[in-house]
Amino acid sequence: MTALDERPAHVPRSRACAALGLSRTGTYPRARRHRGEPRAAAVQARALSESERQQIRDLVHSDAYRDASLPVIHATELNAGRVIASLSTFYRVLRADGETRERRAQRAPGKHAVPHLLADRPHACWSWDSSKLPTLEPRRYLNLYLILDLYSRYVIAWMISAKENGALAQHLFQQALTHYAIRGAQLTVHQDRGAPMIAETYRDLLAAFGVEPSYSRPRVSNDNAASESMFKTVKYSPGYPGRFAGADDARTWMTGFVDHYQSRPHEGIAFYTPSDVFHGRIDQVHSRRQAALDAHFANHPQRYPNGPPKAKRPPPVMAINPHDGLTAIAERGATDRNETIRATPVCLP
Repeated sequence: MTALDERPAHVPRSRACAALGLSRTGTYPRARRHRGEPRAAAVQARALSESERQQIRDLVHSDAYRDASLPVIHATELNAGRVIASLSTFYRVLRADGETRERRAQRAPGKHAVPHLLADRPHACWSWDSSKLPTLEPRRYLNLYLILDLYSRYVIAWMISAKENGALAQHLFQQALTHYAIRGAQLTVHQDRGAPMIAETYRDLLAAFGVEPSYSRPRVSNDNAASESMFKTVKYSPGYPGRFAGADDARTWMTGFVDHYQSRPHEGIAFYTPSDVFHGRIDQVHSRRQAALDAHFANHPQRYPNGPPKAKRPPPVMAINPHDGLTAIAERGATDRNETIRATPVCLP
C-alpha cells in the first residue's frame, strides 16, 4: 500500500496528489505489456460483421449504382425502405478499401517557382499592376494601370481606362517600351497573374521587344509588393478624392499626383526622390547632403557623440524576394550610373 492508497476516504485523489507532489494521471494502474508484444486490436461492439461489409461493397458495385455517389446510394436505399448502415459507415468501408478517391483524374496542384529579381539600375526591372478606382456611380469602377521602375520607384507609365483586358495592357507597354527605347535582354517585367498579364497578345509584345516576363505566385501579394505599395500610396494620399466623376476627372487628378510623387522623397530609396535616382543624380544629391551634415557637425560637434555623420545613399540593389547570395553578387557588381535617361512618364488616355 502507498500513501496515496492509505489516504482518508474523504480526501480526493487530486488533492492528495497535489500534497504529495504527484501527477494525478500517473497514479492510476496501467496494464503493461512486454516490449515487442503487439497491441491487442480493439473490438467494437457495434462493428459491422464481414458479411455486412461485403453487402455494402456489393451494393455500391452493382450496375444500378455504378454511376451514383454514396449519398445518392444511401438516400435511394432509404427511400425504398432498406437500411444497411449509416452514410458515414458506407464511407468508412470504402475508405478502408481505397475506393473514395475522385472518380476522374485530377490535375496535380501547380508548383510555381518563387520569383527572385534584382535591379541595380533603372530599366532593369519594371513592376506593374492594375487597381480599381471607384466612381460617383454605384458599382462602376475605373481601372488604373501603372508601371513602376523597381530600382528607382519611378513611375514609368500609367493609364486610366473603363475596361481591363490584355489589349489595353499591350497598348500601354507598346508605348512605354518604344518611348524608353528598350533593347533586347535589357529588361524584366514583373506582374501578377491577372487576365491582362497572361494574355497572349501582351506576352507576344514583350517577346518582340526581348523583354523577360516574371510572374508572382498565385495568391501571394508580397511577390509584387512594390506595385501593391504604390497603389496604397495613391489611395492614402491626402488629396485622394475617394470617388471620381469620370475618366477625365481621374486622369486630371492622377497627373498631378504623379508629378508630385516623382519629386517627393521616398523612404524605400533612403529618402531620395524617384526622379533623382532614375535620372542618375544620386551623386549630386549625396554631395549636398554630406556638405550640409559637415557644416552642422562643425557648428555643433557635441550633438554627434559617434563622430561626423555620413549621408546615406540609396540601396545599390533593389530586389523582389532577395536571395542572399545573388544580392551580394549584384551589390559587388553595382556601379554608379550618372547617364541621363529620357524620363517623361507615358500617360495614355
